[in-house]
Amino acid sequence: MKTKKIKVLLVDDHAVVRAGFKMLLASQCYIGTIVDIDRGELAVKEYNSFQPDVVVMDLSMPGIGGLETIRRLCKHYPGVLILVYSIHDEKIYIERSLEAGARGYVSKNSAAEVLAKAVAVIASGKRYIEEGLLPEVNDICLTENEKVKHKLKVLSPREFDVFRLLSKGLNAHNVANELCLSYKTICNYNTQIKNKLNANTSADLANIAMVNNII
Repeated sequence: MKTKKIKVLLVDDHAVVRAGFKMLLASQCYIGTIVDIDRGELAVKEYNSFQPDVVVMDLSMPGIGGLETIRRLCKHYPGVLILVYSIHDEKIYIERSLEAGARGYVSKNSAAEVLAKAVAVIASGKRYIEEGLLPEVNDICLTENEKVKHKLKVLSPREFDVFRLLSKGLNAHNVANELCLSYKTICNYNTQIKNKLNANTSADLANIAMVNNII
C-alpha cells in the first residue's frame, strides 16, 4: 500500500529562505507537494484550494504578520496544522504562537533535520516544540513572579507585532514600512498599545520588551 505523502504550504517572505527550506523538505521521502508563498494573506487565501497537511510559516512577515495569519487560519480552518519556524527563540514568541493556534515551533537556528522531523510529527496529529526552547511544553501559563510579562497577554497579534518593532526603537514611519501599513494606523496602534500596557513613553515599551527578552 502506497503511503500518503505530506503536502506542505511554506510561508516566508524571503525567497532565498523559502528555496532552501523547500529543497530540504523535498529531500525527505515522506514529503510530497510543497507550495511556497511569501505572505500570510496568501496563506489564508490559498489554504482551501491547496489543502496542505501542514503549514510551515515564519512569524516576521510584512502585511498581517505571522501571529495574525495563525489566528485567521485557525478561525477559518479549525483542523489546520501549523508549524512555526522563526529566528525568534524567546519564550514569549512560542507562547503567543501556541495560544494563537500553532501546533509546533522550531527555531531557524536549529539543525536542518529538525524542521523535517517536526513536519512529520505535526502531520501525525501531535505537537512538536524544539527541544530546549520551552522546558515546560504543557505549562504556558505565567507565574506570579512574571506579572510584568503578563501585560503582553492583552495585546492582539497585530498589536504585538507593532509593539515588538516600536520597542526596538523604530519610529512610526519605519514600522509602517516594515508591516506595510499606513503611518496613521501605526500611530493609532501605538496609542492603543501604550494604553493597554500602561506605558507613557517609548522607553517604557523598551523596558517591557527587555523583561520579556524581546530585545
